[in-house]
Amino acid sequence: MKTETGLRVMKDRSVALSPRQRSAFILFDGKRTLDDVLDATAAIGIDRADIEQLVAIGLLSDPEVRAGLPSPQSYPDTMPAALVDLPEHSSRPPQQRYADAYPIAIQLTAAMGLKGFRLNLAVEGACSYEQLAALAPRIREAVGPDKFLPLALALHDA
Repeated sequence: MKTETGLRVMKDRSVALSPRQRSAFILFDGKRTLDDVLDATAAIGIDRADIEQLVAIGLLSDPEVRAGLPSPQSYPDTMPAALVDLPEHSSRPPQQRYADAYPIAIQLTAAMGLKGFRLNLAVEGACSYEQLAALAPRIREAVGPDKFLPLALALHDA
C-alpha cells in the first residue's frame, strides 16, 4: 500500500516517476496484492524490480517486497566502497541506472532545504549515470548512510 510519502508524492508529483511506474503505483490501493498489480501491469513491462524501486524510495510499503531488500541496519556506519564508487559490472545499462537513481537523488537533496540547495542543483545538472555516480559520495555524506541506501541500490546492482 502507499505510504504517507507516497500519497503526498501522488498529489504533488515531487518525485519523477516513469509513466509505467506511475501506472503501477496508482494500482496499489491496499486491497490488491503484489501479484495482482504485476499481472495487471505486465503488458506495459512492469516487473518486480520496478515495484522494489517504489518500496526502496519509500512510496510503497509492502512486507513481501521489503523482505527481499537489505535493511539500512544491515550495513555498517560506513557503507562498502562498492556502493559508493562506480561498479565494475552491472546487469542494468547505465541509462537505466541513471533513470532509476535520478528521482531518488532529487528527493534526497530537495528534502535538505537550503542546506542542500547547491547539491540539489548539481544533481539536477547531472545528465548521465557517470555524473550522478560522481555526486553519490557527496549525497551520502550530506544525508547519511541510512537515507542514502535507496540511492546506492538504484545506482548499483547490490
